[in-house]
Amino acid sequence: MAIKALFLNCTLKKSPQISNTHALIDKAVAIFKELGVGSEVIRVVDHNIAFGVSSDEGNGDEWPFILEKIKDCNILVIATPIWFGVLSSVAKMVIERLDGTYMEGDPETGQYPLYGKVAGVMVTGNEDGAHDVCSTILYSLTHLGCTVPPNADCYWVGDAGPGPSYIEAGGERHLYTNRTARYMAHNLTYFAKLLKENPIPTSLKKLDDEAKRVSNKG
Repeated sequence: MAIKALFLNCTLKKSPQISNTHALIDKAVAIFKELGVGSEVIRVVDHNIAFGVSSDEGNGDEWPFILEKIKDCNILVIATPIWFGVLSSVAKMVIERLDGTYMEGDPETGQYPLYGKVAGVMVTGNEDGAHDVCSTILYSLTHLGCTVPPNADCYWVGDAGPGPSYIEAGGERHLYTNRTARYMAHNLTYFAKLLKENPIPTSLKKLDDEAKRVSNKG
């Protein structure tokens, strides 16, 4: 069964600058390879992505290119650094642009394009904020239709204050981070296969029609 994983690296650094977030992504890519899952990594800032909440803002907006990759994958992982204790502005923009998929429901079921996909999150940074960033991103993705398996997050954070980041600090040897990367990859792969074989049957369109009918009666 062919399973595809897509990583959106939401670093603020354009290629070819070194990205600590990309270094952590590489850990998961290697584990996915062991599991027979193909991976693609997109560094979002390398593309001309417009601000907005639609799927195509026009005028050279390159979000449609990334969105097609998202629609084609089985596993979506948003990876972000922490800035001032929160997710990067690039990660926030990705979530805002995904809002446009609400308008692209399946004609028969009304399901959003992210239905049938599983979601994970990876975080790097100094000080604190990893739990908040993970919860914010994963909640947003469930709201957009993704399924979130258990232990679907992986993070590394350094000591408080300025200091070495993931690569310089030797984060690739951090036991907890490596363990959670393995948890995440295995659970995402399992649920991706499960959903591919057993698609979610919920008809959002039918439920919406029923809700309107009840509201009109009330």
